[in-house]
Amino acid sequence: MANILYIGDFSKWKNSFKYSYPITVRFSETDAFGHVNNTIAFVYFEEGRINYFKDIGLSEEWFSKKGKLIPVTADLQCDYKKQVYFDENIEVSVKINMIGKTSVDLHYMITNSVGEVCMTGRGKMVQVSRATGVATPWSESSRKLLEANHFSID
Repeated sequence: MANILYIGDFSKWKNSFKYSYPITVRFSETDAFGHVNNTIAFVYFEEGRINYFKDIGLSEEWFSKKGKLIPVTADLQCDYKKQVYFDENIEVSVKINMIGKTSVDLHYMITNSVGEVCMTGRGKMVQVSRATGVATPWSESSRKLLEANHFSID
C-alpha cells in the first residue's frame, strides 16, 4: 500500500480496528463511470462515525434536541485505493486515533466483501457548545467513554 501520512505500519493499523458498520452501495451513490462517486466516501465516514458514537454511548448529549454540545467536523481526508461499485457490500471501520482536550482524531477504513481496503481516511471532530460555537472540553464521563474505546496501535 502506498505511503499514507497518517498510517505508520499498515498491517498493524488495519488490524487495530475493532468497530465496523455495514453499508450496501446505493445506485444514487455511483457516477457516470459506474463506481462510487469520490464525494460519497465522506458520507460513508459520517455514517460509520455516527453509528460508532451511538454504539459507544457518546451520542446522547450530541444528538438530543436538548443537548448543549454538538460534534463538528474540523477536517476530513480520504485516500482512495480501490474502486467500489453499485450494490457492493462494504464495511466502514472507525477507530479513535487520538483524544484531545476538546477533540478526537478518528481513522477510517472501508473494505469490500473480500476484505480488500478500498479507502482510508482520517478526520478531527471537535465538541462545541451549541449556543456559542466554542470548543468545549470533554466531560469526565465522555472522556472515559472515549478512552475505553481507544484501540490505536499506530
